[in-house]
Amino acid sequence: MTKDQYLRMCEQTGEEIDWEKCPPEVEDFPESVISAMSIYNGLGNRVYPDVGYIGKDFTNLDYLYNFYRIKETIEKEWIFEILQFLDSRNIEHSQKAIKAQHDKLRKK
Repeated sequence: MTKDQYLRMCEQTGEEIDWEKCPPEVEDFPESVISAMSIYNGLGNRVYPDVGYIGKDFTNLDYLYNFYRIKETIEKEWIFEILQFLDSRNIEHSQKAIKAQHDKLRKK
């Protein structure tokens, strides 16, 4: 459900808007988070056939920092923390999907 759908649903049902339940839109995030998501999507994936997704390739990180005009060390560190958070979630998701496939094959 998008933020717009949630707001329309509240309007139609007469419910009061609960901002804690309202899904965020990209523009609701600070500029540094939007930049971090853009940088994350610009990084290459490291995927191996037998292992699956093992994380992003950070080789071009400095290029992407320059492209998005991120100069300050503290902002680079903050964005890198966001990148690590996003990457760890995607790695975990990939590992769970592979484990589920292996378990499914074992049951056959």
